[in-house]
Amino acid sequence: MTGTMKVARYYAPGDIRVEDAPAPTAGPGDVIIRVRNCSTCGTDVKISKFGHQNIVPPRVMGHEVAGEVVELGEGVEGWAVGDPVQVIAAIPCGKCAECLRGSMTVCPNQESIGYDYDGGFAEYMRVPAKVLAVDGLNRIPAGLSFAEASVAEPFACAINAQELARVGKGDDVVVIGSGPIGCLHVRLARARGAARVTMIELNRSRLEQAAAIVKPDHVVCSSETDAVDDIIKFTDGRGVDVIITAAASGAAQEQAVQMAARQGRISFFGGLPKDNPVISLDSNLVHYRELMIIGANGSSPAHNKKALSLIADGSVPVADLITHRLPLTDVLKAIEIVSKGEAIKVTVEP
Repeated sequence: MTGTMKVARYYAPGDIRVEDAPAPTAGPGDVIIRVRNCSTCGTDVKISKFGHQNIVPPRVMGHEVAGEVVELGEGVEGWAVGDPVQVIAAIPCGKCAECLRGSMTVCPNQESIGYDYDGGFAEYMRVPAKVLAVDGLNRIPAGLSFAEASVAEPFACAINAQELARVGKGDDVVVIGSGPIGCLHVRLARARGAARVTMIELNRSRLEQAAAIVKPDHVVCSSETDAVDDIIKFTDGRGVDVIITAAASGAAQEQAVQMAARQGRISFFGGLPKDNPVISLDSNLVHYRELMIIGANGSSPAHNKKALSLIADGSVPVADLITHRLPLTDVLKAIEIVSKGEAIKVTVEP
């Protein structure tokens, strides 16, 4: 491509600029897309405030991307100009021991859109050949909007976590956190056959906003009520089968262990701040109750495909989770809305 385009570039903590930049060109194996939606998340907030070890500025941010193909690089087959597509955020190498074992989510050579490569807060984006090499450019199913498709990336991470925690039929599930990921976890748990899903959140207004949309079976405002005590009473003393900590909270992780039923599974979904990653763990609870504590890190290309499929067939609706739509020129406002917790999902439409 030739000419210029609008982008939102990260330069330093507190310094994100909406500016003109050269339009990307397609190298061999690359695809250029016209970005239609790039949704925001808490990671964008963290980058805006603190930067990231894998970002060398200036870098175009944004990693929840959907758009349409406008140019094909040499050697690209199976795609045509005009195809609607969703792009993975985490790019596994496809060649290491973990990838060859099928564990692409923990590829040690993983790179990321919006970190190692320019992202989707732009009018156009280059999809690197590495993405196509691991089948990470996904065709958006017919009838699905670009905005809905952009939510497939965070949803894919939730799918990975619930597969690892084996959420299934008849399970009593707790989701700690009422942000967009928490909402997706509630709906996915239901789609996987959970009998009851409880949402726990510190902030009363955020809890009410989320619960009004995803309608969990039970809610607990943990700033007003002892969450562990509430869950033990709610389950007649048994505890719950699965707890997903969709919040960056060490206290939530500690509480999760305490509210688990025998042979319960606990997903540490939300990572903790790097300067405070250690929690207090009652090892005897893990030992005597035969608990399983499971990490969850990102998603694979296959998880992204599954996410698109579950959204498209109505199993896990996401359209009503998108509470704000802003133009690229308002990307700083979008990030601020996410930072203040005033929205479920904010999407940017370049």
